[in-house]
Amino acid sequence: MGLLPRIVIAILLGIAVGNFLPSAIVRIFLTFNSLFSEFLNFSIPLIILGLVTVAISDIGKAAGKLLLTTVFLAYGFTVFSGFFSYFMGEMIFPRLITLGISLESIQQAEALNPYFKITIPPVMDVISALILAFILGLGLSAISGKTLKNVAHDFQEIVFKVIQKVIVPLLPLYIFGIFLEMTYSGQVLPILKLFINIIWVIFLIHILVLLLQYTIAGSITGRNPFRLLSTMLPAYFTALGTQSSAATIPVTLAQTKKMGVSERIAGFVVPLCATIHLSGSTLKIVACALALMMMQGMLYNFSLFAGFILMLGIAMVAAPGVPGGAIMAALGILHSILGFDEPTQALMIALYIGMDSFGTACNVTGDGAIAILVEKIYHPRKTADK
Repeated sequence: MGLLPRIVIAILLGIAVGNFLPSAIVRIFLTFNSLFSEFLNFSIPLIILGLVTVAISDIGKAAGKLLLTTVFLAYGFTVFSGFFSYFMGEMIFPRLITLGISLESIQQAEALNPYFKITIPPVMDVISALILAFILGLGLSAISGKTLKNVAHDFQEIVFKVIQKVIVPLLPLYIFGIFLEMTYSGQVLPILKLFINIIWVIFLIHILVLLLQYTIAGSITGRNPFRLLSTMLPAYFTALGTQSSAATIPVTLAQTKKMGVSERIAGFVVPLCATIHLSGSTLKIVACALALMMMQGMLYNFSLFAGFILMLGIAMVAAPGVPGGAIMAALGILHSILGFDEPTQALMIALYIGMDSFGTACNVTGDGAIAILVEKIYHPRKTADK
């Protein structure tokens, strides 16, 4: 059985049994998830360091240009998604939203705790890993020595083994535990009830953004956008469960290669975009912020949101590739630009986390479109799909 069916089964099973499993059994899975999550957080910087360093060094003198190209595409897609979300919300939300909803109507459900926790601090944070990978990769591409290059390649092999033998096999169990906890605790139900009228709009925006991204990539490369998008479905469903772009890197990387992207380009673009490309997260933050401002009668205009979206695209780079990281990075500009106070920020966090899976899935699926465009730029003669 492939990874995609196992993930779908894990999601459905978690929702199905979460309503009647006793708390003692649920806590066993929560304990596993706590341990696996700590291991993921520890591994993510190492994955980025191992993959990006070798990718940059193998590319050689073109690495600087490749970095700028990828950053430009990632930022462009992220900002485009924010503006698209704003205009869609402006057009649809006024017909759906009821004014005067009290923030106190949102109550957080009490969740279970694991039996025990073990903290595994990462050796560095995600941004430090990226910067170190850039320095090492660019340095290795400029020198003639082979010793450090061999060490980097050996470290990359270790990272691949960890991904293939540990992370990927345990992902379905991890995803099952996440949905089991959500169903058992009911922590997202109050959020879903409040935003039931606009959830389908946000989901529709996600789908439209992905279709636009792959239509652009398919048009430029002469390939079938629907075939490309279907290839990325395992990454999409994996991200639905993990709620983490970085934790989904192994699957995103594998599916990107299946679309015909070379190993060097995929190994560089996918880990980088897991940190800097957040189209789904951005469009969701913009949509939720716009809806909250409409609900509470807060004043806003296009120029206000334009500045917010442009700054949000930059702030997203600082978001760690873990569940909820994007909204944490956005809190500062939500307060400074849109004027959100602490209660409104708390509601934004609750709303974002409640729908985090869809934004993350949009992020990682869009990474494939960026990789295709970068591949086209650096290998323009590659044969297109017939």
